[in-house]
Amino acid sequence: MNYLDEQGRNQELVLSIQEALDANDLLSVRNALADLHPSELADLLESLPGEIRDELWVHVERDVEGNVLAHANDSVRAALLENMAPQEVAAATSNLDSDDAADILQDLPESLADEVLRSMDEQNRARIASVLSYPEDTAGGLMNVDMVTVRADVEAEVVLRYLRALGTVPDKTDSLMVVDRENIYLGVLSLAALVSAPAERFVRDLMTLDAQGIIATTDAATVALVFEQRDLLSAAVVDGNGTLLGRITVDDVIDVIRERGEHSFMSAAGLDEEDDIFAPVLVSTQRRAMWLGINLATAFAAAWVIGRFEATIEQLVALAILMPVVASMGGVAGSQTLTIVIRGLALGQVGSGNARLLLYRELGIGLLNGVLWAVVVAAVAAAWFSDLWLGVVIGFAIVINLFIAAFSGAIIPLILRRMNIDPALAGGVVLTTVTDVVGFIAFLGLATVFLL
Repeated sequence: MNYLDEQGRNQELVLSIQEALDANDLLSVRNALADLHPSELADLLESLPGEIRDELWVHVERDVEGNVLAHANDSVRAALLENMAPQEVAAATSNLDSDDAADILQDLPESLADEVLRSMDEQNRARIASVLSYPEDTAGGLMNVDMVTVRADVEAEVVLRYLRALGTVPDKTDSLMVVDRENIYLGVLSLAALVSAPAERFVRDLMTLDAQGIIATTDAATVALVFEQRDLLSAAVVDGNGTLLGRITVDDVIDVIRERGEHSFMSAAGLDEEDDIFAPVLVSTQRRAMWLGINLATAFAAAWVIGRFEATIEQLVALAILMPVVASMGGVAGSQTLTIVIRGLALGQVGSGNARLLLYRELGIGLLNGVLWAVVVAAVAAAWFSDLWLGVVIGFAIVINLFIAAFSGAIIPLILRRMNIDPALAGGVVLTTVTDVVGFIAFLGLATVFLL
C-alpha cells in the first residue's frame, strides 16, 4: 500500500468511525479499533475532534492504551491523560519501554506524575525514574534502560545459554552491551557475531571496541547526527564516568529527526509541531495571535518607510507598481541563505570556525545574483514605462537588496543562536523586515535622488 492509499484509508476510517458512533453501533467501533496498529490508532485519534476522540478512547482495549499514548503527539496525549486515573496510567505504561513510559509521564503535572510512579511496582518505578532524571531532549531522556549486558571474560557458549535462559530479549536488540564488574561500558557484542562464532571464543575477542557510548547529557540533535554518521541501529548511553546507563535505538532517533523536521516547518509559521489540529478555537486563536501581532508590527515598520517617501511616490506612480518586485526578490534571496545557514546550524556544520567563510560565500552569491537579475528587471522596467533611468534605479536597488539579503540571511540565525532564540522560529520574521525595509529605502531613496 502506497502513501496515498494509506492517507485515503485513514480518511475512510474516520468517516466510518463517525458514522458508527452516530448510529450507536459500538460493536463495529470496537471491531474497527481492534484491527488497527497502535500507531494507526494514534493517527485516528489525532484526526478527530476532542469530543469524538474522548468517546472513542473508551473503546480502546486496555492492553494497547500505553502504545497508543506513546505514538500520539504531545497535545493529544495530554488531553487523553486528563481523563485517566493514576492507576490507569500506571497500568497502561507497565509494559512499555522505559523511554516511552517516561515520555508519557512527562506530559503529566509533576504531582500527578509522582502519584503515577507511586502506583507502579518498584521495578517499573526505578526503570522510569532513571529516564525521567534527564531532560527529554537529551540522550538520557531518549534512552531505554531495558537491555542485556554481558562480561568480556565469558565464552560465547555461556552467553548463548544465558540468552536461552532469559527466554526473550528487549525489542530492537541487535547487540549486547559489554561491561566490566563495575558496570563500566566496554563495547558491544553483535548478535550476528555471537551466533556465528565458535562456542569457545571469548566475548572480548568478538566484541566491537570502537562502539563509543553517548554521554547521557548529549542533546538529541547530536544523538541523531551520531546515528546518521555511523549508521547505527543502537548505541550505549553512559554517564561522565563511563558507567552504562541504557541504550538508544534507531526508532527513537527517527522520532527525533521527524520532530525536528516538523519543528522547522511549523516554526516558520509560528506554530508548534505538537499542536492538536482540533484544539479549542480560543486556544488556537491565542497561540496564533501573537505571531500575527509580530507580523503586523513588522508590516507597520515597512509601511512607515514607504510613508517617508510619500511625495516621491505621488510624483512617479510607477514606483508604487515596482516596489513589490524589489522587496520580493530580496525576500526570496534572503530566505535561501537563511535556510542554508539554519540547516548548517542544526547539523553542526556551521559555527565560529567557518561562519566567516560561509558569509563571504553567500555575499558573493548575493552580489552575482543581484547583478544578473538587476539587468533583467531594469530592462523590463525601462521597456514597460519607457524610462531608462527608472530601469537603472530599480536595477541598483535590486543589487543592494540582494546583497543585504544574503548578509542578513547568513548573520541573523547566528545572532539568534547566540541569544538562545530558535532561528527557525524568529529568523524568517526578522529577515522579511530587513529585506522589505532595505528594499524600499534603496528603491525609493535612489528614485528621490535621481528621478525627481
